[in-house]
Amino acid sequence: MTTTHLLYLHGFRSSPLSTKARLMAERVHSLQVQGQPLHWWCPQLPPSPAQAIDELLAGLVGWPIEGTAIVGSSLGGFYATVLAERLGCPAVLLNPAVDPARDLTRHIGEQQAWHSSERFYFKPEYVKELQVLTPARLTRLDRYFALIAKGDEVLDWREMAARYQGAQLQVLEGGDHALSDFPSHLDTVLRFLRIV
Repeated sequence: MTTTHLLYLHGFRSSPLSTKARLMAERVHSLQVQGQPLHWWCPQLPPSPAQAIDELLAGLVGWPIEGTAIVGSSLGGFYATVLAERLGCPAVLLNPAVDPARDLTRHIGEQQAWHSSERFYFKPEYVKELQVLTPARLTRLDRYFALIAKGDEVLDWREMAARYQGAQLQVLEGGDHALSDFPSHLDTVLRFLRIV
C-alpha cells in the first residue's frame, strides 16, 4: 500500500525548524500540490521521552497503520524505532541514537534549544524513561532503512550499523551528524517509504 501519512521526528534539543525537517516538509508540500494525498506531521517533542511517546501515540490514533511511515533523526530515530516496533510500520532512521539512556546522561540539567531561545531542563528521570522505552530487540528488520554517516561527530556509526544490521543500511563515507548532504538522499528515503 502507498504511504499516505508521514511522521517526522526531530532529535534532542532540535525542532520542526531543523534543516532536514524543513526539507522533508517542503518536499511533502510539493507532492501535495501535485495532487498526491499525503498527510504530514512534524510535532515539537517535549523533553520527557515518555511524554513524547504518549503524545505521539495519541496523535497517531486514527492513522491507517498500513499507510503510515516514520522518519526520525538522532533521538528522533530512536523514537521512530520505538513506534515502528509498536505499530508495525516502516521507518527511516537518520544517524539514529542507539542508546540514548547512556548518551543523554551527561546532558542532565538545563539545556538550550537549537532553534529558539527556549531553555528546558532534562531531568534525571528521563534517562530511566529512555531505558524503559528501549526495544529489547528489533523485529522485522526489513521495515527499517538506516542512513548512517561515518563522519558523525556525535554518535558512533559502528554502533548504529550494528544495531540495524540486517536492515537496509546506507553507510556514508564522511558526512556529519546533521547529514548536511541530506538533499542528495531525500529521494532514496521517499522511495523506501513508498512515497515516490
